[in-house]
Amino acid sequence: MNPTLPTPGDDELALSAQLSALLRAEIAAQGPIAFSRFMERCLYAPGLGYYSAGRTKFGAAGDFVTAPELGVLFAQCIADALAPCLRELGSEADFCELGGGSGAFVEVAMRALAAANALPRRYRILEPSADLRERQHERLRSALPAELFARIEWLERPPEQTWRGVLFANEVIDALPATRFAIHDGEVFEEHVTVDATGAFVRCDRPADALVASAVRHVERDLGLSFAEGYRSEILAQLPYWMQAVLGSLEAGIAMFVDYGYPRDEYYRAERDDGTLVCHYRHRAHADALFLPGLQDITAFVDFTGLAEAGNQAGFAVAGYATQAQFLIANGLTQHFEQASADADDIGRYRLAQEVKRLTLPGEMGEKFQAMVLARNITPAALPDGLAVINQARRL
Repeated sequence: MNPTLPTPGDDELALSAQLSALLRAEIAAQGPIAFSRFMERCLYAPGLGYYSAGRTKFGAAGDFVTAPELGVLFAQCIADALAPCLRELGSEADFCELGGGSGAFVEVAMRALAAANALPRRYRILEPSADLRERQHERLRSALPAELFARIEWLERPPEQTWRGVLFANEVIDALPATRFAIHDGEVFEEHVTVDATGAFVRCDRPADALVASAVRHVERDLGLSFAEGYRSEILAQLPYWMQAVLGSLEAGIAMFVDYGYPRDEYYRAERDDGTLVCHYRHRAHADALFLPGLQDITAFVDFTGLAEAGNQAGFAVAGYATQAQFLIANGLTQHFEQASADADDIGRYRLAQEVKRLTLPGEMGEKFQAMVLARNITPAALPDGLAVINQARRL
């Protein structure tokens, strides 16, 4: 038990014990498992993983707060940014959100898109968690007018038939199971998880397979350097395949990703020699990924250069890249703040001001979070407002 973190309740401990037993059995059967496998099971194991069990994850009662949970401004700005693409593609345009969270984003976005005369034919939420699908359904059924709720449908896997429209993902890439690599004697090793004599989970390194080693060497070539002895970080070696699965059927439109991360040259700085892994438990951020499996979020920052490369391989061009603050300000943040403030009392105006600070200040989400827009088969008029002015794709 980590003495610096809150003590879980008995029910939580029981769930974690069940998942831990499954992980130990897997290790006993096949030896140490890749950290990416450990992370995948901790987050997504049916009925036991962090996103699969019925715990509250989002907002003040959960473990972390995402931008849509702060208030209405984030979703209003994103809706404004994506509305031109939906209007250009017309009546057949769909909106697909990856991971709907609590449903806060779609609740605001659907109203904003209706006001912008840009309602999609369908608003599709790709949500693999049955628990979250149920929570989203209950919230949206009661919160939205019937004519808007009728456009929402849930998917368990990416669309297989070709479609046109926009895809949006907020804090999704950081939760993809990350490979941890390390350099020993000039060779690439992959971090694994095993158990010690007491049954506790511990880390160990094993020679990397060809896919991981090739991905690490590609990064070294792109940066024009060799990682130092003992250097350790994360890489999403499977990201091109994931992007193809998610975006391959989108024949025309925009894919927008918002997440915390860096361009590659900042991600793999020499001084960042233990990677970017961060865990969230009851609003505490820490680095102990082995703590009570299933009870905490485990994430890694995003290499946005790698995201751009994966988008290119899936047939998309990088239309824009900027900090979250720049993107929101270019797409109506000031106007939405002023409109909401005019109808609010003193407490409401204070909350709105705090929301703007959290979304835009460098020490909050403003610079830590980045926005990337990928596009295929649309005109420049369909891109978000001001994108050409704020575009920092040269940093990639």
